[in-house]
Amino acid sequence: MTPRSTLLVLAAAIVALFLLGCPKQESTDTGAPATVSPTKPTAAAGGTIRISGAWALYPMVVKWAEIYQQLNPQVRIDVSAGGAGKGAADALGGLVDIGMVSRAIKPEEEAKGGWWVPVVKDAVFPTINEKNPVAEQLLSRGLTRQVFRDIWITGKITTWGQAAGSDNRDKITLFTRSDACGAADTWAKYLGGTQEDLRGTGVYGDPGLAEAVRKDPLAIGFNNLNYAYDADTGRPVAGLRIVPLDVNGNGKVDENEKFYDTKEAAVQAIQDGRYPSPPARDLNFLCQGAPQGLTKEFIRWCLSEGQKYVLEAGFIPLTPEKLQAAVKKLGQ
Repeated sequence: MTPRSTLLVLAAAIVALFLLGCPKQESTDTGAPATVSPTKPTAAAGGTIRISGAWALYPMVVKWAEIYQQLNPQVRIDVSAGGAGKGAADALGGLVDIGMVSRAIKPEEEAKGGWWVPVVKDAVFPTINEKNPVAEQLLSRGLTRQVFRDIWITGKITTWGQAAGSDNRDKITLFTRSDACGAADTWAKYLGGTQEDLRGTGVYGDPGLAEAVRKDPLAIGFNNLNYAYDADTGRPVAGLRIVPLDVNGNGKVDENEKFYDTKEAAVQAIQDGRYPSPPARDLNFLCQGAPQGLTKEFIRWCLSEGQKYVLEAGFIPLTPEKLQAAVKKLGQ
């Protein structure tokens, strides 16, 4: 064998050894489209849902989030309160996936791409301190819408004697909400105004307003159902009393209006319409555009399986017709 032949044999052997040592590459071209990872996660895939907004809806959504995460451990749901205005702004600004809004959705919010559905019902109640000097009269007679209006909107009534029809001269300490919120919006709507029309010292949040009234015997404020009533006792929060609405203006709390002593009775009155709307109203989820993926799955669960926890959490279920319409709006 010539030297040149020897070199050719050695070169061929080296090439063979190199090819045998390389891992075999399998073809991935099956003729079918490649599988793409989902850009919009589902509960099975996991992910995070961010929710912010109304104090009114906060306890319900915390309950829903807790149960949904137990059923889907791979899902994380972050819930924070801060008022309906914050929830709407956060949702429309893309800071959260769902905004909790405890009032009607505004046309300008829909114009910005806001998509919404109601999820439960709630109500706002006027509250006074249990040591109010005319509490006995207020609780037995109630107050008319016009009296409430003259306290919060027109400013014509400034003393507890004027409110209760007595000679008491104690000045009313008037509170409202400082944050843009559904409770103030709804209470003002009942009185024929807007939140901006409400007089009084502004206090942040439902818990803050309840505490302000609890500390002042001459105070009056308003709170959502779950902040006016104690979740454990079912009675008004310690230190507070709920002022009945004298809807028919007859100067007394009629038998069918005696439902303010317990949360259970108040919920029933909201359900059957004895407590007017407003101050009762639907609570909504608001999204920037129609929800997709995990967010859509969660909303669908809230409107279906999640409804079994509504009464337990102290809220009022939507009517079957409203639920059906909400599910239809959500789509497949």
